[in-house]
Amino acid sequence: MAAPKVAVVGAGVVGLSTALCLVETCPSCSVTVLADQFSPNTTSDVAAGMLIPHTYPGTPIHVQKQWFKETFTYLFGISNSAEASEAGIHLISGWQIFKNAPKEELPFWSDVVLGFRSMSEAELQKFPQHRFGQAFTTLKCDCPPYLLWLEKRLKAAGAQMCTRKVAELWDLHSEYSVVVNCAGIGARQLAGDERLFPVRGQVLKVHAPWVKNFIRDGDGLTYIYPGVHRVTLGGTREEGSWNLSPHPGTTKAIFDRCCTLEPSLRGAQDIEVKVGLRPSRRCVRLQREVLSQGGVKLPVVHNYGHGSGGFSMHRGTAKEAARLVGECIAALQGSLSRAKL
Repeated sequence: MAAPKVAVVGAGVVGLSTALCLVETCPSCSVTVLADQFSPNTTSDVAAGMLIPHTYPGTPIHVQKQWFKETFTYLFGISNSAEASEAGIHLISGWQIFKNAPKEELPFWSDVVLGFRSMSEAELQKFPQHRFGQAFTTLKCDCPPYLLWLEKRLKAAGAQMCTRKVAELWDLHSEYSVVVNCAGIGARQLAGDERLFPVRGQVLKVHAPWVKNFIRDGDGLTYIYPGVHRVTLGGTREEGSWNLSPHPGTTKAIFDRCCTLEPSLRGAQDIEVKVGLRPSRRCVRLQREVLSQGGVKLPVVHNYGHGSGGFSMHRGTAKEAARLVGECIAALQGSLSRAKL
């Protein structure tokens, strides 16, 4: 059998990571990433890139923990290497605060992040409106550099990058042995998935280099996530909204909420507003499917629906998707050898 040709549809963090896992685990494959938008124009470019998981009600907790742990371990390795700066990955410490203690004082990911503990009374004095908090160290991805770093790794491994709008997955059946659907919100149309819906997120990127710690309001939408060059202030969660235009009233509300938690942000400069549509569903869709027409078959692996948790889970789900592609290729090779007998 000639080298299997695999198309990965989508060039956000999930698509690029899945393609990278494929070239690492299946060196005999020819991998092509197809997308109508590459960085800096993907939804992933807008993301804050903080490794703090969001729970998927339809996915078992032990599976979510595995995905998060694999992602954390992978990024921790990069943060501990000479490539950390180029990849835009660094460790960051801070606080998640609550007006009242949450039902679950120990989230499932508490032993994956570093140094997780309850905040002291002295620390809580910084947040007079809040009565309970958790302190820990996690990882932060500066998204555009990380996406470019992934692209560079892919190109070095011989993968192709192709700007192309895919209208239907079946359109790829004559060119590729297996297709991987990492199209994010685009999968709603590509896979006909009505359970996938947009959650609009508006964030501000500001220059405030004195802010060194992350702050996340565990009760609401407010967060302050310092990156290497900019601090991301958030945010919104507007289910079902497809509107990509920034809303000035929302910008002011986000800024005011963040200044309540960190008053020094009043001095922030150079405010940039970004909007992205998180591809949300009750659980990440990570499964094989076979499309067929007229006796011709096209194996497809779906890996989409990460919602707010794309960065927290991307490497774990990419590894699983690559494993499923391996199963598809083994099945194709098996049927070819049977046909020769």
